[in-house]
Amino acid sequence: MTKHMPDIACQPHQAPQGKLNWVGMSGIELPILIEQSAQQTLTLSSQVQAYVSLDDPLSKGIHMSRLYLLLDEMGSNEPLTPNRIQVLLEAFLESHHGLSQNAFVEFKFDYYERRKSLKTDNSGWKHYPCTLRGQLRDGQYECEISISVPYSSTCPCSAALSRQLIQEAFQQQFADQPLDYQQVLAWLGTPEGICATPHSQRSYAQIKLKVTADHVLNLSTVINQIEDAVKTPVQSTVKRQDEQEFARLNATNLMFCEDAARRLQAKLESCPEYIDYWVRVNHLESLHPHDAVAVVTKNIPNGYSDEPNFMDAFEH
Repeated sequence: MTKHMPDIACQPHQAPQGKLNWVGMSGIELPILIEQSAQQTLTLSSQVQAYVSLDDPLSKGIHMSRLYLLLDEMGSNEPLTPNRIQVLLEAFLESHHGLSQNAFVEFKFDYYERRKSLKTDNSGWKHYPCTLRGQLRDGQYECEISISVPYSSTCPCSAALSRQLIQEAFQQQFADQPLDYQQVLAWLGTPEGICATPHSQRSYAQIKLKVTADHVLNLSTVINQIEDAVKTPVQSTVKRQDEQEFARLNATNLMFCEDAARRLQAKLESCPEYIDYWVRVNHLESLHPHDAVAVVTKNIPNGYSDEPNFMDAFEH
């Protein structure tokens, strides 16, 4: 005979009574599947948050085990897509019929991908912190992709000041004498010939993208769009040819944080698949003990806030 076990959550709730915006779990450890291409699916470790609203003030609480079991069943058996996340949220609400009208889920993970070197045939692993969020509120579904992409930024002001010092050094070396091509060429290859270099720093682009339920999720495409815009992605495996090309790319793509933000703005404006975007670029200054930051949004009605969003500030 099946033993009857009490379910306290289903018993009427006494005072105080009230609705709750969100109730659920955070820090859930869950393997997830991400489709890298039509031929390859990655299994990644994720940290998950899952919530529903508690709209019945007479209910003691929600059924957290139902959320967990649905996550385990639906979140890890098929590749995550915006559509798959919507189906999961609908299942959350169905499992809490009469209790909840809104549902939220977030998957936070590191996406790894091999990226080619700039010149040689080498390649190496790079990791990109990513988040997939979905929310179903009053029947309206929203899906967000977040990703952080590292790149290098070289200061235009510092580059101009360095060029001035090189000009002055050249003038001191060769003033009032006939110029000999080989002599000048040899001098340019000495430490005295390049007597100053501009400061560069590792930088990060944090991107949030709103997409529709039928959006085809391809994180490689998003990474390529960002790296193509800034032109100076950091490298994992380099030989001398690659490092030289990296130096050339930095010299031909001098950027203040404002320049980087505008490059990303132009790129994302050309991508109609994104309903909305939020961009924060972080230049981790080598000259200063603080960072330089620029923020830009698509600036649509009811879209991302144009405030700096301090809660999403880059931590390093």
